[in-house]
This record gives sequence, structure tokens and C-alpha cells, in this order.
Amino acid sequence: MPELPEVETVRRGLAPVLEGATIHRVEQRRPDLRVPFPARFAQRLAGRTIVSVGRRAKYLVFDLDDGNALIAHLGMSGSFRIEEDGTGVIPGTFVHERGKLSAHDHVVFHIAAHGRKPPVRVIFNDPRRFGLMDIVPRAEVDASRHFRAMGIEPLGNVLDGAWLASALAGRKAPLKTSLMDQRLIAGLGNIYVCEALWMARLSPDRASGTLATKTGKPTPAAHRLAQAIRDVLHAAIRAGGSSLRDHIQATGEMGYFQHTFRVYGREGEPCQRPGCRGTIRRTVHAGRSTFHCPVCQR
Repeated sequence: MPELPEVETVRRGLAPVLEGATIHRVEQRRPDLRVPFPARFAQRLAGRTIVSVGRRAKYLVFDLDDGNALIAHLGMSGSFRIEEDGTGVIPGTFVHERGKLSAHDHVVFHIAAHGRKPPVRVIFNDPRRFGLMDIVPRAEVDASRHFRAMGIEPLGNVLDGAWLASALAGRKAPLKTSLMDQRLIAGLGNIYVCEALWMARLSPDRASGTLATKTGKPTPAAHRLAQAIRDVLHAAIRAGGSSLRDHIQATGEMGYFQHTFRVYGREGEPCQRPGCRGTIRRTVHAGRSTFHCPVCQR
């Protein structure tokens, strides 16, 4: 499942082409993905101008000029590709063949994009059909079924050591499990939680409440973790995300953050922290694999 950095890199790939562009027409090639498309989906989008391309957690949010927002989720295998005369508009550095089987091209947006002729095609391809698309009034986006139970953005202004201490005070659940709770922090997934915990030298098994003192103040560990979360996510975005199985950017580029993983997927390998003689261990939290060093992560 793409995590926040992967979705953000897709957003950045789409924005230069879509922001300010007009949707000429939409080909909707099936009635549903994970859930049914909203009524009159293609007709409601035709003729609309895309004001901005945003992101909330792992969702893309396209603001439209009629006061609505198109919400899209990539699911497990969804991707956008941008075509002009059958080729990518912006060739990437790490280009490889995209999924172009027409059977998996479920939505095709024909875009009148910044004077380009012929119009650009932005194609949503989703072999497993776990993605979704919805149209919601912009004023109601935060209260919609997609976002109303969602926590804070980890790259927003709220996340810091004091917030973590307050949110986790009194919790006995393992720290890894709490950080994966989308009702607390939205968009933070398995890979980057593992990496942030390693960076902060914190065990995934540590009780969540230990990030707060008895008086509710943040511990040094809380401050380290907040900074580690930000640092890991920013580094992953700069690297274009992690190309694991299905993820690839809208430009056709592969992300390469997976080449810098310190713990994720490294079970049995030596810890990469200088001076540490530990070996990376894999455990399971809430059904997800967790990778950590039992020596330097406490």
C-alpha cells in the first residue's frame, strides 16, 4: 500500500500538468473500483477546471472550479500515468514500463492542459481495483467519510514532542501500533514508522505512554521521535518514495528510498548504526511486519 511519501510524489508529478487545466471529457470504463463511482461521475467532471492538486494523508484531493473536490485513493496497485501521443509528458530518470493493459485503465481524463495539442491523457490504471474516486463538496471534505476520523498530518505544524506526549499519555499499547493508528497520525504507514523508530532509537515494543512524564510533559524520546518522523518522510519524498512492487511516480520514475532503508526488510542483517553490534529482527505488530534493532532501540 503506498504511504504518504509515495502519494506526495504522485501529487507532485500530476500538479504541473493538471493545475489550471480543464477536463475536456472523462472515460469511465467500469461502474466501480473498491466502491461504486458517484452518480454521473464523468458528466460532473467534464468541463471543470482543476484549481489545485492536494493531498490529505494517503489521498489525492483535486479542487475543482465549481466548489467540488475529486478525491482519489491509489489502493494497493493504482497509478496515474500522463500521456501525450502515447508517451509520457515528463520522462523520469528511473523509467521502466508502466502498466498499460487497457483492461486495467479504468478512468481516462482527457485534459486541455496549458495549450498542449492534442490534449493530454491522464490515465488511472488499477489492476487490483482497490483504489477509489469520489466527488465531494469542497466545504465538506474534512467531514466526509474519507477524512472525518483521520488524525493529524505528520508533516503539518501540529506534530511535535509535546503533541506526541499528550496524544500517547497513559497508553499501554506498543509504540509501533499507536503510530500506525490513522486516527492519531494520518498517512504514516509501516515502512516509515519502522525507519523513524530506528532513527529515534526507540523500540517498537515500548509502551506508548512512556513518551510522557508522570506530569504529562514530553520526554526527550518524544522530541526525538517527532523529529525522526519528519526527517524520514522528507527524505523519502526527496527520493521519490519507495518503489516496492506497484508504486511508481506519475512521470514513470521509480522512487529509490528503498535503497536507504536502515531496518525495513533487513531481517538478519547487521544494524547500520555506527558502533552498534546488533542484528535486525523482524516481529509482528497488528498483523504487520516490524523491523528493528533490539540492541540500540530501547
